[in-house]
Amino acid sequence: MPLPRIARTRRGHVWGETWRLGLAFLFGLAIWGVVQAQLDHRGVAPTFGKDWLLVDLALGLGSTVLLLWRRRWPLAVALATTVLSGVSSVSVGASVLALVSLATRQRWREIAVVLVPWMLAGVSHALVYPTEPEAITLPNVIIGLLSFAVSVAIGWAVGERRAFVASLHERALTAEREQSMRVVQAQVAERARIAREMHDVLAHRISLVAMHSGALAYRIDLAPEQVAETAEIVRESANQALTELRAVLGVLRDVPGVTAPPDGSPEPPQPTLGDLDTLVAESRSGGATVLLDRSGDLDAVPAQVSRSAFRIVQEGLTNARKHAPGAAVRVGVSTSVDGGLDDEAVRITVRNSVPRARTDAADGIRQGVTVGAGLGLLGLTERAVLAGGELTYGPDRTGDFVLTARLPWSR
Repeated sequence: MPLPRIARTRRGHVWGETWRLGLAFLFGLAIWGVVQAQLDHRGVAPTFGKDWLLVDLALGLGSTVLLLWRRRWPLAVALATTVLSGVSSVSVGASVLALVSLATRQRWREIAVVLVPWMLAGVSHALVYPTEPEAITLPNVIIGLLSFAVSVAIGWAVGERRAFVASLHERALTAEREQSMRVVQAQVAERARIAREMHDVLAHRISLVAMHSGALAYRIDLAPEQVAETAEIVRESANQALTELRAVLGVLRDVPGVTAPPDGSPEPPQPTLGDLDTLVAESRSGGATVLLDRSGDLDAVPAQVSRSAFRIVQEGLTNARKHAPGAAVRVGVSTSVDGGLDDEAVRITVRNSVPRARTDAADGIRQGVTVGAGLGLLGLTERAVLAGGELTYGPDRTGDFVLTARLPWSR
């Protein structure tokens, strides 16, 4: 696919050069025809004879060919075409285009260097083609200065436009790079937060293993049934700890720079689906209208999945409060057990209406809607994927904003 794009670019470049050089040559031919008509009207011939008209045509063609190198050597080409325009009418078009191209660089010193040869070329052209009784007249000087100023102004404006387009392109690239960095940072931060949430669970499991294994080591008076029961507790706690540790290692894999809390203190226990009532009450206390629909046995959901589900509901309510203030939010949390562990999952739906943005402000900015970076939803997506599930969000057919997630109980 890149090859056709390159071919189109080259064809566009060739066409751009062709019409510019053709326009310059036609403009020179028009000057050449006007000069010839003035000479015929006065009944005089060029200073170098009538055959000089053919030489003029050849010099004009050569000046047009020189324009092909105006971007590589802009000052040299501008000076050469200006000198040739002093003895060739057809070269005038090429000299104008070369001066315009030089002015696009917006360097006053280079432009000033061409001014003197430009004015001298006008005098020389008047001597070669005596269309008027006097070679140097005030109107000729004014015309020369005006033509120089107009050519420079056109070139300068083209240079300004090119600089503006280049700056827009650079800003777009910078914004794209920054957005990519923000996405990566959001993913890393979410993984680090998930890992820190597992601290209290792992500590609890390991402490159980240590306590019961210590009892087996020092309590020699235990009955065989008690020993077997304690050993079963140790085995179960160890297996659960390994499961939680495996989840942590999966989160931290290929994530550089993830560290523990700065003070080294354990974080408090993380909320689960059992804390939904508290979360909804907090949202309602802030003036939000939240409707909670629950179905299934939420207490049977594993702690790790329950924490992730709680975070998804929490972020959905936060987004609704930020981006749709005053809108009613309907939260649905259900468990589905259709037979077999592979079908056990928690399904979450957060739906809210999208308010119409008011643009009646003087500056035309949308009122009443907070514009965010969308990193919270990116973090939720990362969390759901790491848990083996999926998360989608966006407007539905009715215009409501809907966040849906599915988190399996086992991976």
